[in-house]
Amino acid sequence: MDLSLCMIVKNEEASLPQVLESVQPVVDEMVILDTGSSDRTVDIATDYGARVYHFQWCNDFSAARNHALQYVRGKWVLVLDADEVLTPKIVPEIQQAIKNDRNLVINLIRQEVGATQSPYSLVSRLFRHHPDLYFSRPYHSLVDDSVSQLVQREPDWQVISLSTVAILHYGYQPSAIASLDKYTRAKKAMEGFLADHPNDPYLCSKLGALYVRIGKVEKGISLLKRGFTDSQVDAAVLFELHYHLGNAYRKQNQLQLAADHYQDAIQQPILSQLKLGAYNNLGNLLFSVGDLTTAKRAYQTTVNIDPSFAMGYNHLGMTLKALGQWEAAITAYQKAIQLNPDYADAYQNLGVVLFKLGRIPESSVAFESAIARHQVSNPQEARRLRQELQGMGLR
Repeated sequence: MDLSLCMIVKNEEASLPQVLESVQPVVDEMVILDTGSSDRTVDIATDYGARVYHFQWCNDFSAARNHALQYVRGKWVLVLDADEVLTPKIVPEIQQAIKNDRNLVINLIRQEVGATQSPYSLVSRLFRHHPDLYFSRPYHSLVDDSVSQLVQREPDWQVISLSTVAILHYGYQPSAIASLDKYTRAKKAMEGFLADHPNDPYLCSKLGALYVRIGKVEKGISLLKRGFTDSQVDAAVLFELHYHLGNAYRKQNQLQLAADHYQDAIQQPILSQLKLGAYNNLGNLLFSVGDLTTAKRAYQTTVNIDPSFAMGYNHLGMTLKALGQWEAAITAYQKAIQLNPDYADAYQNLGVVLFKLGRIPESSVAFESAIARHQVSNPQEARRLRQELQGMGLR
């Protein structure tokens, strides 16, 4: 048996079928550890042919994941959560990568669907079923610590990364965050771990970023800076420390410091997809201070890295419009809409440029499309835009 899916779940009846269907073409078995579901989660897992085991939740994700590992029979382990799905295009690459006898861990790119910041992350979710690999950390549970220890003892092992998006993660959409109270749970777990590991750079990055996100910016900056005190910080963690410091200083309107940290993040030797958020945020900062030419370059880089990045095209269109390159701006907005047909801001921005060019009928269509989409996600903006258009004599 080559590959096993290994999951921990609780009350996931709504999303579980989607993730299980996504892995069926590649896994040889499904191992699911239930931590106290009161809905149909267990029945659904069983219907899909999974072997289901039970575990009493103890507020420690690593403890649960390590318990689940003991039931795995495959040579390789694929770890997913119920709010994730495996992309079909990664399946052949996974099948090829696990054939290499030297590979110990295969890092996978995860796309954060609905994320307002960095849309991609690299996760160590595919690894060899080795007795010396195990999860650590109570919240951001990882095998990385045990991987580093094993590679130090046995340096012939290799850790590789696949560059194709492998996992779609839906857990950080606003509705999911609100329903699961992710921030509160994460903060409590990480603060407990910090007490015993005060200088851990990975923890400093994650908890520092969380502090910034919830408005405790000074506390976040202090913790993010502490992450640099470790002499052996790897490039991925250095990227996150710089990236989140950029975000923190941006909130404080310390724009030069923010720009410096975004640039330092971009310089790290990591996969280009992981730098998308830093390029995008740097572009936003440059746009805000009127450095349009450099902002344009940053946004162009985002769409070069990821041609499916609709936000990048919308921001590029805004910059082109500000530079007076209106036809190019229209093309950029249309590309954003093509990639994301529900992109209200892109329709609205397109309507503005068309109106300025005197293409009134096309402008009206774009504005109506924007209003219809704002009505779903932001009714207040839909009302404001409708009133503004009426004041301009447009219906």
